[in-house]
Amino acid sequence: MTDTGYDVVIVGLGPTGLTLANLLGRRGTSVLVLEREPDFYGMARAVYTDDEGLRIFQTAGAADELAADMNADSVVQWVRGDGRILAQFQRTDRPLGWPIVNFLYQPYLENTLERALDRYPHVTVLRGREVLDFDQDADGVTVEHARCHGTGYGKNPPDTDRQTAESVRARFLIGCDGGRSVVRTALGIDMSGTSFPERWLVVDLKAREGANPFAHLPYFDFVCDPALPIVSCPQPGGHHRFEFMLTDSQTKEDMESPDTVRRHISRFVDPDRVEVVRNLVYTFNAVVADRWRDGRVLIAGDAAHMTPQFIGQGMNSGVRDADNLSWKLTAILEHGADHRILDTYETERRPHAKAMIDLSVLNKHLVSLGNPFLAAVRDIGLATAVRLPVVGGWIRAARMKPTPRFRRGAYLGLPRRGWRGNEGTLAPQPMARTHDGRAIRFDEALGLGFSLLGYGVDPRAELSADELAALRAVGTRFVMAFPRGGRPQGHPGEWNREDENVADIEDHTGALMRWLAKGGARHGSVTLLRPDRFVFGTVEQGRAGELVAALRTQLFAVGGGPAEPPVTEPDVPPEDSPIRESAYSGGSGPRNPLGAAADRSPRASQRTRPESVRRNDMDSAHAPDGAGVLLGSEESR
Repeated sequence: MTDTGYDVVIVGLGPTGLTLANLLGRRGTSVLVLEREPDFYGMARAVYTDDEGLRIFQTAGAADELAADMNADSVVQWVRGDGRILAQFQRTDRPLGWPIVNFLYQPYLENTLERALDRYPHVTVLRGREVLDFDQDADGVTVEHARCHGTGYGKNPPDTDRQTAESVRARFLIGCDGGRSVVRTALGIDMSGTSFPERWLVVDLKAREGANPFAHLPYFDFVCDPALPIVSCPQPGGHHRFEFMLTDSQTKEDMESPDTVRRHISRFVDPDRVEVVRNLVYTFNAVVADRWRDGRVLIAGDAAHMTPQFIGQGMNSGVRDADNLSWKLTAILEHGADHRILDTYETERRPHAKAMIDLSVLNKHLVSLGNPFLAAVRDIGLATAVRLPVVGGWIRAARMKPTPRFRRGAYLGLPRRGWRGNEGTLAPQPMARTHDGRAIRFDEALGLGFSLLGYGVDPRAELSADELAALRAVGTRFVMAFPRGGRPQGHPGEWNREDENVADIEDHTGALMRWLAKGGARHGSVTLLRPDRFVFGTVEQGRAGELVAALRTQLFAVGGGPAEPPVTEPDVPPEDSPIRESAYSGGSGPRNPLGAAADRSPRASQRTRPESVRRNDMDSAHAPDGAGVLLGSEESR
């Protein structure tokens, strides 16, 4: 039996798959999620998300509920074996509208994201379904899947009943199926990197009822003890995680024994007041897939890159992948954008993901020094650095973390204007004030699609009717931003507030205007923001039409439909490849004003969601976030 009618099939229901399904579902895309394991794993791997991650969850409509179950604004510190502090990272500002440091309990997060999918009748989730094979052609992808009794999350080979095989057709297939990705393996894509030999014992604890055994462990600690490097991580809901580095002489069996676990945790807590939820020995690597796209098939999350757990960015990298992919898939499926915009998925995301891996590896080396002399040098160096005026502030603010800023020439948008230009960078999210005095987050004014922001001006004012129609066709919201006290007064009808695609805000904190000015924007300028809040481009007053022309060139094959994507060729065409102007053979949807035929399946509103069992994707051997498989090529494709 073949089911036809999905826009996207997602393989894997871990954090990346859940985020992607929510983002696509909220944008009206019809989605099928196939998960191999029939039962929810229920154990934690990821322990941390940042303000970038929460902002993406905000776009997915779930951030407030998720944040309510998180430990926010905690101090992160590097301490000696005796507990003396070497350095601290502490920030409580909100540049992106959310806390920068958030510790979480992964089952809470996944359950919340899974419940959120119930809002979308056009999103179907099937647990206990193993992908057997897939094949792509000019019009889409055929995916064969069958009932699976699971693998015990990596403990056993898949127990699959091939007699129950079914096929489904979709426009795109996205592999979010973890480090052992079936999708990546079927495409023959290798992962490049170097393995680390160190083994770590991870112990997840839960406070017994009525007990408060973790009150004296309020912060996230990297215990830089050359005799026994340790990571101590607070989590919400009475949970806590410890990780202990093993010596070469210790065996996995000895370290996982109850007596060993009790001895290690006794250094920090009363073992009789806690329950050991899980303990296991793991090794980790850091790898990046050699390619992230083959025609209509793409990979994301751990399937594309795996990050050691030492900065807690493994899950967050996958969430960023989902954000980047979701709006580009929507642009193709809903608005007829050229398939080649998907090439920018890897060129934009690979350098940032790899930079996170590099930082994680650096911190791993810093924490796990076993040589007492080198450890003493580290301690003196850190203690000295934090006392220096500039360097100390840089450490305390964690400025070493890679910024959300795309490489020049590798992103969808206008070229960056000088070093300080905002093009290809993530816009901030300050609080803003609406015309009726309500305080909102900036993104609430922007909507889910593109947004055209006028600095003290109506961004529509200098656009022609055709240009306005073109922007509306891709779901653009028009936003006027006034400085504090700068809202026009005494001019009736000057601003139309009855159009749902029009908004005006007052930057009462000044943060938005400072950011615009820092990037070279002046009063009267117009900025186009992508759906993921990265800047497409900024132009001075009188040149807004140039933004429309550039968007038309980069999103669409002007004068024709999207060029057909290659199936087996490398995922990124040569830089001088022109966009072909032949009509897309699979486009059955209406043509939009920019001249492209939409690649559409039957609309999401026409689908219903069957009853199904669900699960999360935790197939990388039950290891904590980042554990699994090292460094990929720095070259962006």
